[in-house]
Amino acid sequence: MKKPIQGIHHITAIVGHPQENLDFYVDVLGLRLVKKTVNFDDPGTYHLYFGTREGAPGTIMTTFPWAGAAPGKTGTGMVGVTPFAVPEGALPFWKKRLEEKGVAVTKTERFGEKSLSFEDPHGLKLELTARKEGEASDWTYDTITSAEAIKGFAGAVLYTADPDATGRLLTDVMGLEKVGDDGHFVRYRSEAPLGSVIDIDTSVTESGGYGVGTVHHIAWRAEDDENQLEWRSHIQEAGFRVTEVMDRQYFKAVYFREKGGVLFEIATDPPGFLWDEEEDRLGTGLKLPPWLEPSREKIENIVIPVTNPAHRGDQ
Repeated sequence: MKKPIQGIHHITAIVGHPQENLDFYVDVLGLRLVKKTVNFDDPGTYHLYFGTREGAPGTIMTTFPWAGAAPGKTGTGMVGVTPFAVPEGALPFWKKRLEEKGVAVTKTERFGEKSLSFEDPHGLKLELTARKEGEASDWTYDTITSAEAIKGFAGAVLYTADPDATGRLLTDVMGLEKVGDDGHFVRYRSEAPLGSVIDIDTSVTESGGYGVGTVHHIAWRAEDDENQLEWRSHIQEAGFRVTEVMDRQYFKAVYFREKGGVLFEIATDPPGFLWDEEEDRLGTGLKLPPWLEPSREKIENIVIPVTNPAHRGDQ
């Protein structure tokens, strides 16, 4: 591919009780619930999407909430840490807010960038990183203004069983640039303003296992259907097994597992989240794909009732 991949589209994690998940990402982190649907492969389980006002690519944290499921083990073959980008100067605000919400916070620094490290209620490892790049979010909540609001992803920290092979994929196949080393971290960067930085933590050597508190996969952006097919062919030519295109309603997806074990997806930017809900109603209804609509009553009786702490569709 002559053109490099344009950063992260979304990151999907496995979490616990859906109400606890909603309360944290909306009421603590101030993200918007932009879509409430179900896991198409397990329709008795929610698939929740959190992001900025319209859920722009590069801002979407998605979760599969499984109440009562066993905890996973974060290790190689996974995204180990999910960093969000916040405006420069916002970290003191976030340290105070998180601590007031009962969240333990640790100050960290990589490659000269300052971050706050913490975990969500289900053990998912998160960071807030102060970064100049990326537009400020116009989605505000509670005391969080655009001067503090999460912009989207800063990137991801990968735990891989083969750091060299993963690095070669990022540079030689996907077009990221290797930036350098900082202790046991190796940094790669794309040209995207958000979701652009991938750090490989070479110190992690124990394999992980899926469960509550772990990331299931990381998705990269494709401009449209045509661009996605180009990337699919390119990845196949590089020796990886890639799935057929799957319709996820809000994007189309292909998947492959890189040689260090991390599950990668390439997802299209369109159609986005506005085709089945108005902007001021995003996340307010349970949205189902056409093939699941005949089972709506059954699904609604299975999924756990939840309440959006924002209480309304727009802020």
